[in-house]
Amino acid sequence: MNNKEGNNKRGGSRPNSSRPNSNKPKPPMAKRAQGPKKVKPAVKAAEEEKAEKIKKQNQAPKRQKAADEIRLNKYISNSGVCSRRDADIYIQSGNVKVNGVPVTEMGYLVKLNDVINFDGAILTPEKKEYILLNKPKNFTTALDEGQEYRNVLELVRGSTTAKIAPIGRMDKNTTGLLLFTNDTDMIRKFTLPSQKSSKIYQVSLDKNLKFEDLEKISKGLVLDGHRVFVEEVSYIEKEAKSEVGLKLRSSNVKVVRAIFEHFEYDVLRIDRVSFAGLTKKNLPRGNWRFLTDQEIINLKNV
Repeated sequence: MNNKEGNNKRGGSRPNSSRPNSNKPKPPMAKRAQGPKKVKPAVKAAEEEKAEKIKKQNQAPKRQKAADEIRLNKYISNSGVCSRRDADIYIQSGNVKVNGVPVTEMGYLVKLNDVINFDGAILTPEKKEYILLNKPKNFTTALDEGQEYRNVLELVRGSTTAKIAPIGRMDKNTTGLLLFTNDTDMIRKFTLPSQKSSKIYQVSLDKNLKFEDLEKISKGLVLDGHRVFVEEVSYIEKEAKSEVGLKLRSSNVKVVRAIFEHFEYDVLRIDRVSFAGLTKKNLPRGNWRFLTDQEIINLKNV
């Protein structure tokens, strides 16, 4: 084969070639992705108005709060059953009624004389207060008119506007821890004979307590037909044997006095040094303080 022929062969057309013909029309390009269609101003405004309406469907209409009104969630929180945040959950769930009508609106305003039914229970709006006093002598829990000695409420006057009352009774000669509260459930709890919280008393007698009497007291005794269970009784360390420590569950100081009088001892002084885990630490005689949140929880769990 000569060079001319070879050149002509290379330069000639290739009928059997698989390469596509450049003159053939190309397929159309894929359409570029397009963004969301622009919403017309009128349509957008209508959608925003609808969304705002849905957002506010559980909200009470804003208005000026009257002096005797309070938000429903705060009312519930003040009653002590739960926090405001939890109260909102109960309200949204339809578990709260105001004057017999279910309310699910956030920010709903109620009056103090409204009847609030929370999950089946009637609430009181007053915030629960818990005040611990280290009571001095010559003050009594009695409320008799014309009494000779002053009432213990004088010692906690100004601490709160709530109508608090002492848990248990104390006569003028008894000193030590006395708890005040407006929580009627707690008052009832700690005054029941079956309540389980321990109290510790330091008792001063007119003479030394005999060891055999101490043993008899430790085993418990029957007073006026009722069995008295004594958790612990002992002499006070580094004190005369007329100074005795007594631990029992009763919050009635008369029981403490009756125990020793049963064995023919005169009780000169009773000092409650512990009440359901609360102590007199950093609380001088005649002073009071509010309980901490943890102390309140502990009392409710006793």
